[in-house]
Amino acid sequence: VQLQASGGGLVRAGGSLRLSCTASGSIFSLGDMGWYRQAPGKQRELVARPSHGGMVDYVDSVKGRFTMSRDNAKNTVYLQMNSLKPEDAAVYYCNAHVYVSEADRYGSDYWGKGTQVTVSS
Repeated sequence: VQLQASGGGLVRAGGSLRLSCTASGSIFSLGDMGWYRQAPGKQRELVARPSHGGMVDYVDSVKGRFTMSRDNAKNTVYLQMNSLKPEDAAVYYCNAHVYVSEADRYGSDYWGKGTQVTVSS
């Protein structure tokens, strides 16, 4: 199973980026997908992940600015990031819970390699 994230780059404060992450490989069933980020010298933190009832949980610092969506037909999750701030700069990682076969009862978590987001002030 591979997770390929893309869409990062350099943007000015106030700008927007759209990240994508596509899961591929031996996938029987794809569970939850979410986004995390890690800034230099800091621990990896959750940015967005599915919640109950089809809702999405966001870290407080991105609420109202970031939107996560998913295209099940493409095994892809997106993160639309608007009104970017310098403090949003980090390597963004996608995470997916994957079931590789019908016999795979619990599934496993997989991580992409990350995509760099840099925000200039």
